[in-house]
Amino acid sequence: MTQSDPWWTPARHADRRPLLLARNRVQRACRDWFDAEGFTEVDPNAMQISPGNEAHLHAFATEVRDDSGAVRPRYLHTSPEFAMKKLLAAGETRIFAFAHVWRNREGGPRHANEFTMLEWYRAGADYTALMADCAALLRRAAAETGASALRWRDATCDPLAQPERLGVAEALARYSGLDLMATIRDDGTGDAAALRAAAAAAGLRPAADDTWSDVFSKLIVDKVEPHLGHGRATILDRYPVSEAALARRAPDDARVAERFELYVCGVELANGFGELTDPVEQRARFTADMDLKQRLYGERYPLDEDFLAALAIMPPAAGIALGFDRLVMLATGAPSVASVQWAPSG
Repeated sequence: MTQSDPWWTPARHADRRPLLLARNRVQRACRDWFDAEGFTEVDPNAMQISPGNEAHLHAFATEVRDDSGAVRPRYLHTSPEFAMKKLLAAGETRIFAFAHVWRNREGGPRHANEFTMLEWYRAGADYTALMADCAALLRRAAAETGASALRWRDATCDPLAQPERLGVAEALARYSGLDLMATIRDDGTGDAAALRAAAAAAGLRPAADDTWSDVFSKLIVDKVEPHLGHGRATILDRYPVSEAALARRAPDDARVAERFELYVCGVELANGFGELTDPVEQRARFTADMDLKQRLYGERYPLDEDFLAALAIMPPAAGIALGFDRLVMLATGAPSVASVQWAPSG
């Protein structure tokens, strides 16, 4: 038996089966935790009018034909977010879902074109409540696998330790000596030339035509991410508002948003928001992102007008998406997300 054998060969499956059973235990423990917290499990449909409107996410397109032969374009969602926020507008207050999602142009040990996302929302809650949720789920996952540490390759993280909360600007200052906020204008837009110069001084080599967002992304990947989630989990908080299309602005500084990402062993595990509920601002952000997508990739996705209408009556809420396959991978020490998927698509 070799790693090149199909996953369904008996010998390969026998090697993988302990990881798959651990996956089931972790999933059951998560469900029990949400039940105890008063959440309702929901099951949003995957085929949607819009797959999501973030510039750098790539969806799988399909079409629906009715009895007359008329064709309507549809997409497999990249997140159940739009559907779940509509449920909040409908009156649900605490909901979670284990949703299969699809993202094109993704591959490697930490990625899959189809994977399971654990997403949940708390109506009326501050987004810091999600940070406590994450810590609880890390503990649950480790308990179900018997892991004393979460692992990714040579990195380890104590699931019982209180996560570190670190602002994005603070992280860049710590790990690159860069003053991020000096490159962001009062309206939240970035000064690309200023950030390119600061990044060059920090040892990065940005391209002359890199946008502010391009340079920011490279800085996070090269200078910050490798340091996060070692020994204990890291909550990377207060992203620039231009990098948080679905999050509301922070009340104390309109240049940053109520967005955080959870890192374990240098692996990005979850993405949480204080949710934006202003349909006018959300439309403007989506349109700007789709304009950028058109320039970069020559395509754009439609806006879900039903979603924008629902935002007008959606209550204030906090929501988060966690890569469930990655959580199991870290809790079992598996070498890839495919190793903990029952039937990986390849």
